[in-house]
Amino acid sequence: MISFDEAYQIVLQHKKDFGSEYIPLQKGIGRILRENWSADRDLPPYNRVTMDGIAILYEGAKKDIPLKIEGVAAAGSEQMTLQNIDSCLEVMTGAILPNNTDTVIRYEDLTIKNGTATINLDFKKGQNIHTKGSDRKQGDLLISEFTKLSPAEIGVGASIGRSEILVSKLPTILIISTGDELVNINQQPLAHQIRKSNVYRIESTLKAIGVKVETAHLNDDLEEIVEKLKDYISTFDVLILSGGVSKGKFDFLPEALEKVGVQKHFHKVAQRPGKPFWFGSHPDGCTVFALPGNPVSSFMCTQVYFLDWLNVSIGLPPITRPKIVLAEDFTFKPDLDYFLVAKLSYGDDGKLLATPKAGNGSGDLANLVDADAFLRLPRGRNEFKMGEVFPLVFYR
Repeated sequence: MISFDEAYQIVLQHKKDFGSEYIPLQKGIGRILRENWSADRDLPPYNRVTMDGIAILYEGAKKDIPLKIEGVAAAGSEQMTLQNIDSCLEVMTGAILPNNTDTVIRYEDLTIKNGTATINLDFKKGQNIHTKGSDRKQGDLLISEFTKLSPAEIGVGASIGRSEILVSKLPTILIISTGDELVNINQQPLAHQIRKSNVYRIESTLKAIGVKVETAHLNDDLEEIVEKLKDYISTFDVLILSGGVSKGKFDFLPEALEKVGVQKHFHKVAQRPGKPFWFGSHPDGCTVFALPGNPVSSFMCTQVYFLDWLNVSIGLPPITRPKIVLAEDFTFKPDLDYFLVAKLSYGDDGKLLATPKAGNGSGDLANLVDADAFLRLPRGRNEFKMGEVFPLVFYR
């Protein structure tokens, strides 16, 4: 059995690069950019009017003296030219600033009457104009490779004409439930059966970050498991299995994975929940996360190990784990890293607090609903005091 820190580092060391692919910009949300984006022209590309009003030449206009309105410049129309310096042009927000003008006065500061505009307030030269190239110059780097795309980046991409974008390719993933005791969610379980839940919990975790997955089930039959694993390993980049990795007489996965040529990197970690966690990889490229069957265990391992492995594989750093204040004393005696289920709230001082929701062990899946995160309590001590801070694994 190895420590949590050892297991975590081994998982990250076995990251994979799944290559890159072009996709439409509209499907880029949450994806990892694999190219640099530079401005294809100045931003903004022209002196842009930022207020509805009139455009004037500063030297030719004065407060309280009517200016003849020569015309109207709309957004999207070609650039107009002011013919007389003691006149003005009406301009709309987004329009290109007319030639022979350098200042915009908003309608709220004007009196419009009989084809003239009178400025009612003092004004400054150059006001209400978004000058050409003031945001970025043509050729300036806008978005760097390995950026995770949010709506902000999607908007920038659209503005520079990136209809197709190069992003990290996501792995093909199969989530596999195991065990004869499991039935489908639309079935009425017998007294000795339970409905599948782990596969849906893991699947929804990945779908929430835009990863497509498939699912399958393995019965407790060694020959069947071996035959199906051969096919799965040759088809998918990643297998995430739930159950069948402990010491029970029907926990066939470690033996079956060995039979199909998956190299074991470790089995069993000094942690709770998730002690039986098995991790390995096949020479042909498939990575295998064989998680414990208890629901809290499989969920924690997905959040802590798999999501960080996926991040580093597609070009991101591991997920940042903020340290949060423990809201009350807690005792845990085994010499294990303990991932405490916790409810988050704000204290009177505005600090985020984590209140223990220990529940009834790693089989208490309902306890996850009453909480928001795991708080990692390090091994080597038994007492954890209110006010101490520990790393948080947020799952909401």
